Amino acid sequence: MPSDPDVVALGQTIYAENCASCHGANLEGQPNWRSPGPDGRLPAPPHDETGHTWHHNGDTLFRLTKYGTGALIGDPDYESNMPTYEGVLTDDEIIAVLSYIKSTWPQAIRERHDEMENRQ
Repeated sequence: MPSDPDVVALGQTIYAENCASCHGANLEGQPNWRSPGPDGRLPAPPHDETGHTWHHNGDTLFRLTKYGTGALIGDPDYESNMPTYEGVLTDDEIIAVLSYIKSTWPQAIRERHDEMENRQ
């Protein structure tokens, strides 16, 4: 739904309230996001075209946001600074945030992501 302006606007608001404090107001992520910090956890990655968000299909991104990385990879002991949003955001709100993020990607990246989605 990255082409639906109402969904994107809602997603942008929810992102600002719930995600920007770690992933950045401009989706830029935290510095050195590829290297674990002193606590052994990875910093928040960017969600713009410089990050790896667009390398994941929509279902993976949804499940990661709702249930967390540990649940996604099947390791309940995995430690992450990424909170889970189950019970915090509705499914539609999570989809709106993901739609907002996708709406910011350059057209070529969006097309590559769409191609990946269509292969699923």
